[in-house]
Amino acid sequence: MELKLEGGLIPAIVQDKGTGDVLMLGYMNDQAFRRTLDTGYVTFYSRSRQKLWTKGETSGHKLRVHEVRVDCDKDALLIQAELAGPGCCHMGYRSCFFRKVTPQGEETVGRQEFNPDEVYGSSK
Repeated sequence: MELKLEGGLIPAIVQDKGTGDVLMLGYMNDQAFRRTLDTGYVTFYSRSRQKLWTKGETSGHKLRVHEVRVDCDKDALLIQAELAGPGCCHMGYRSCFFRKVTPQGEETVGRQEFNPDEVYGSSK
């Protein structure tokens, strides 16, 4: 399948296959996309580290692929996955989208599911 990669990357939205909750957004290059399909676990391209990383390689909170969809323009992915572990967010929340934005500011609406210092170390 030919994807439209802007700057070599495509945004990939990860959705919990059971609840429909959006867990996170990451970016994939062609190699990360192929590895995701080949292994059945979500792999991204880290723009800050300039390398591939499989979600959960440090925390153990992996994302097992259930289904991969591509949008009509083939420039965005929706990945339905099963989360192994209490959270997807490196800040300890189940979803990276744990804040609600209102005209008054932002409000935390999610609950922290794990202590990120215990999982990633205090440098995270």
